[in-house]
This record gives sequence, structure tokens and C-alpha cells, in this order.
Amino acid sequence: MHEGHRQRMMKRLEEAEGSLEEHELLEILLFNAIPRKNTNELAHRLLERFGGIRGVLRADMKALAEVPGVGESTAAYLRIVGLLLARDEVKPASPPSAFSFASFSDYLKGRFEGATEEHVELYSLDARDNVKSVRRFTSEKSFQAAVDPKEVSRFIVENKPFAMVAVHNHISGPSTPSREDDDFTAQLEILCSMHNVALRDHIILGKDDVYSYFLSGKLNELSARYNIGNVLGREKP
Repeated sequence: MHEGHRQRMMKRLEEAEGSLEEHELLEILLFNAIPRKNTNELAHRLLERFGGIRGVLRADMKALAEVPGVGESTAAYLRIVGLLLARDEVKPASPPSAFSFASFSDYLKGRFEGATEEHVELYSLDARDNVKSVRRFTSEKSFQAAVDPKEVSRFIVENKPFAMVAVHNHISGPSTPSREDDDFTAQLEILCSMHNVALRDHIILGKDDVYSYFLSGKLNELSARYNIGNVLGREKP
């Protein structure tokens, strides 16, 4: 009985995917995690518990496993699908080939659109400010940039940039930097200086606008305030 129902659902997916409702899509997704069992009721329970398929795919394994009928393997399966989708969402277009505040502003607005977590991104640049690589970190603290200094140093050692740009987002507030953001920027300056790397800019995306530490003059102000020596010269982005 279940096998026949699954075949009918798969046929609908193939021929009329647009007509499938949310619970039916989740039901079909669960076919891979739960073989030879009715997944319709479980799909309804999950949607009711998490408020929709987006909530289901963003739930952690512990919360998923609390739903009756969801075992460890099913929770892991749903979590992996959610993580894959989340990573795909934050990788739209490739960054501009060369760094400038103007070109990065438009690119970053699209890249961070819909983000539900604080993220920090580090961009390595060559001597002509061409973008060589990027790495994303999930910030450890809300409404401020926060990355373990060891991770920043590792990024610099592995990518050997001539210069670097830092970016992070404020999910619900303005782009105005906090005192903690200033401290993080100063920390980046120190780490870059230690590795003979120029920090071109630290950009913050908020709900209102995009903020540039360089264009605001605050990057040089922080260098003086924290007495950071051996900072390489910067050219206007």
C-alpha cells in the first residue's frame, strides 16, 4: 500500500511538481530517510512543530529528534539537507574580480540578503586588489563581528594575501559599528600587521545601509587609537 502511494507521489513530482503542497514535498523528501513507512503524518507533525518547511530545515538535530517518529538518522538527514540549502543561499554570484567599495556594496547586498545569522567574511587580495579567495565564518556573538584570532591567522597563512578585506552583517539593526566591532577591526589590523598584510577595509551590512571603516576614516583612527605600528599604506578603494 505504501509502495503504491509512493509511486503515485513520485509520478506527481515528475509530472506536476507545481501542484504539490508543502506537506507533500516534505513527505516525499522523507522517503529517502524512512523507507517503507508512511511519512505523510510525520510531515504534518514536523510542519506543525516548526511552522513550515523552512523552519523544519533550519531546526537543529536535537529539536528534530523531539518530534515523535523522528529518529537520529532522520534528524541528521533533514539537518544535512537544511545545511546544504543554507550554504547554497549564501553563494550567489562570484565576487567582483577586483576590490572597490562601490562594486562590493552591490555584490554584498545580494550575498547577505535573507541571512538569518551573523557572519564574518574575509577576502584575500593580491597586489592589484584582485580577489583571490574568500572564507565565511559564523559569528560567535550577536550584532557584532567575532572570529577566533587563530582562525584569522590561519586564513592569512594559508592564503598569503597582499591585502585583506573583512565583511560582516547586522541582521536586524543599522550598519553603524558597535564598540565591539571597533575592537574586532583593531584586532584585524594587528593580525594583518604581524603578517605584513594591508587591511583595506572592514565593511558592515545593516538593514539601513553599508558602512565602510576606510571611507569613514575610522580605520586610520583606530590605528592611531590602538597605536598599531607597521601597518602597510592603503590606497583609496
